[in-house]
Amino acid sequence: MIKRYPANERNFFDIGWLRGSRSFSFGDYYDPDNAQFGVMRVCNEDEIAPGRGFGAHPHSDMEIVTIVLKGRLKHEDNLGNMEVTSAGEIQRMTAGSGIVHAEYNDSETEEGHFLQLWFMPRERGLTPSYEVHRYDQEKLVNAFLPIVTPEGTNGTAMIHQDMSIHLGRVEAGKRLYYSQKAGRRVFLMLIEGAADVNNIHMMAKDSLRAEFEPEILIKAKEDTFVMLIDMP
Repeated sequence: MIKRYPANERNFFDIGWLRGSRSFSFGDYYDPDNAQFGVMRVCNEDEIAPGRGFGAHPHSDMEIVTIVLKGRLKHEDNLGNMEVTSAGEIQRMTAGSGIVHAEYNDSETEEGHFLQLWFMPRERGLTPSYEVHRYDQEKLVNAFLPIVTPEGTNGTAMIHQDMSIHLGRVEAGKRLYYSQKAGRRVFLMLIEGAADVNNIHMMAKDSLRAEFEPEILIKAKEDTFVMLIDMP
């Protein structure tokens, strides 16, 4: 069973320094039929003006992954972490028993473009933690590269949930295949490009949610950048 979610049907907002598109209920946008998918609670696409961002604010009991698509994101938290994440890198934060952080576009001239993903952890009250992970962009070509896994091994960031996040770049005319285990869910977003996914045509920023599908087959119509999340 697969359902496609067109990009233009996401909740969009523009407050000047921040333009965002929300795939799930978030903030002042609430749709009781679209609050989560499996353990996935948030998929926000944010474009942040130079030098602007979110001041100190708290989180708890959530696994938060931010993928930098363009620009640089500066993070500061009450654990003493202060780091800048750039394109080709992600940041992973376990909010656990409680963390306070701020995040800003670190550039004074360039707009930042980010995907922020929230997942429910496998248990509450975990010790808060933070890491930045750089992945090998050459390994994305016509392959799914895991960037986040529960084990955090083989060059991946670690997450406290039975799930994994993969990125891939599919050249026009090429195919990419993902085998889905029984009882699992897949959330897939086409970050760039155009492709047929299990014979469903998708454009940039379209997403799909798949359950009880034994395989995901991507046929790229043009050069395509895709994110796939495998979860319970």
